[in-house]
Formats: sequence, C-alpha cells, structure tokens
Amino acid sequence: MKLPKIEIFPIPSIPIIRDGDDLGEIICKCTNNAGIVIQEDDIIVIAHAIVSRAEGRLVDLRTVIPSEFAQTIANQCDKDPRHVEVILSQAKSIVRMKDGILIIESKTPAGWVMANAGVDQSNSLGENYALLLPENSDRSAERIRKKIHEEFGVEVAVIITDTFGRALRSGAVNIAIGTSGIKPILDLRGAKDLFGYVLKSTQIGIADELASAAELISGQSNEGFPVIVVRGYKYQKGSESALLLARPRENALFW
Repeated sequence: MKLPKIEIFPIPSIPIIRDGDDLGEIICKCTNNAGIVIQEDDIIVIAHAIVSRAEGRLVDLRTVIPSEFAQTIANQCDKDPRHVEVILSQAKSIVRMKDGILIIESKTPAGWVMANAGVDQSNSLGENYALLLPENSDRSAERIRKKIHEEFGVEVAVIITDTFGRALRSGAVNIAIGTSGIKPILDLRGAKDLFGYVLKSTQIGIADELASAAELISGQSNEGFPVIVVRGYKYQKGSESALLLARPRENALFW
C-alpha cells in the first residue's frame, strides 16, 4: 500500500519585488536558478505582498491627507490617521471597531471581511508605506499560472494568500484570497464515512488548508520565502474563484 505524502518547499532567492516587475517571470527564473523542476499538478502558493507590490498596490503615507472621520477613528483606535484614511479608502463598510481593531468589509471583488481591509504595513518597503490587496487576486493567480505553464509546459494550480484572524479563535492563519487551476472547496456531500454514513454538509476549504500548510515554510516575518511549492496533493482542477470561500452575508452567523 502506497501511503500518501505531501512535500512543501520554497522557491529560494525571490528578490524584493517592486512596482512593474513581471512576477511570473521572476518566479520562473528563480525556480530555474535553484534547479527546481516544476511538475504536473504542483501547487504554487504565493504571499499576496509580492503580488501587490508588483501591481503597484503601494501607498506612500506621506502623500495621504486624513479626513476628519479618519482622524476621529484614529484617535479612538490609537492608529496613524493616514493609515486609517487608506483603510477607509478600501472599505465597503465598517463591521466592528473595538480595542484598536478595525474589522472591515473590503471593496475587493470577494468583499473579504478582515482586519484593516487588508491594508498592511508589514512587508511594504518601510514604515512610510501601506500595502493594499491585489485588485483581483484570482486574475493575478491566473496570470502567474499561465506564465508557469509557458515556461515549464505543465499544468499547475496557483493560490494567492493573506493572513486572517478568525471569529472566536485566537491566532491568525494563512488563507486563500485568489485561486487559479484548482477548485477552492472540496465538496464531500454524498460521500460515505468509515462507517457508511452519508455526508450531508461536509465541504472543505481546501485552498485555505493548502495556504495554511504553505505558511509553515513561508512564515510571517523575515523568512524570505514568499513563494512555496506544495507537491503530492491530489486536488480537483477547476476555474472557480476564491470568492467561493467567502460566506455570503445572508449566511453569516457572526455578522
């Protein structure tokens, strides 16, 4: 009996990515330089920070003039009012505001509900800058996937990730905010468990699980591994959007 096995390893020597860089080309170049052979059905997991920087999603806070509303919120939350102004620019609505934390429904196509609308100052080239989410992470993932296919002649999946907090759970985890080439949800409804019980509601956020697994290698501070290869997992291929992972407002239990 062949036991299942999954490998997780980084693409090394990814340089500091800047506005206008062809990220797909850089990933392919670093892969070749490292002597890594991308294989059929590999999963390429990419931290959104380098995608955002390549797409020019960087705001110089020194150019931001905070509104009176941003100043009021900043005073309440003990935040830089310029940072708050950028957060508000990316917000569809404010869901919660407590203890210095802003939970925002973002303007992204998925409408992710997340801290600070995903506006981050870590990995953003310094304290005077704020990094926004990619405008469309699915589209970004698709562009990179096509570049990898052109270079290596194999079909892969691409997942773009960000770190989220979770309702009623402490500790942040990596999740998928963009996907290409993979069904982000594994639907097990109708399958049977070990005892013959037919599963009625089981759907696994498989893209999130793969994103979280990749974070064990990529880390969240100065590890320097923003691109991870997951090999050996037999995922379902598809063109569905990571939007499927966002629970609709009408079904949200903690809205």
